[in-house]
Amino acid sequence: MATHFATDWAQYMGGPISGNELWRWLGAEITSWQWLGYGSWAVDLTETGALVGQVGINKPPNFAEPELGMCFFPEAQSKGLAFEAATAVRDWAFDTQGMTTLVSYIDQDNAPSIRLAERLGAVRDDAADRPSPNDLVYRHFPSDSDGSPEAYA
Repeated sequence: MATHFATDWAQYMGGPISGNELWRWLGAEITSWQWLGYGSWAVDLTETGALVGQVGINKPPNFAEPELGMCFFPEAQSKGLAFEAATAVRDWAFDTQGMTTLVSYIDQDNAPSIRLAERLGAVRDDAADRPSPNDLVYRHFPSDSDGSPEAYA
């Protein structure tokens, strides 16, 4: 992770960042599980065990709502892995954790993440609070909902 987060690849996730800063981020991930009961999972390939990214439910203090967040390293993109992992985590959040809505905060210039959110069925919610003015908010709903933001207002 440190190799990828130290490059411009990490620009849409607050990077590039140093190994020391990544260490603090990972510590916050562990704390999230202890304090909130949810967090992120590492995603690796079954065949090789190679780490290819992470996906999870995030809610640091500056997030207004729980976020379905994901990052996949360049070599793992455009293979359906992010969609598969994000679908599993989204369904876990709704079905097991009882959440009724999630958001994804996405930099307005991050076209691949916007496409992924839309493929997951999320709808843009311009009225939602966001941690950064450059973020777009995409709202996810349980698969049995009508997908309208009004149903969860």
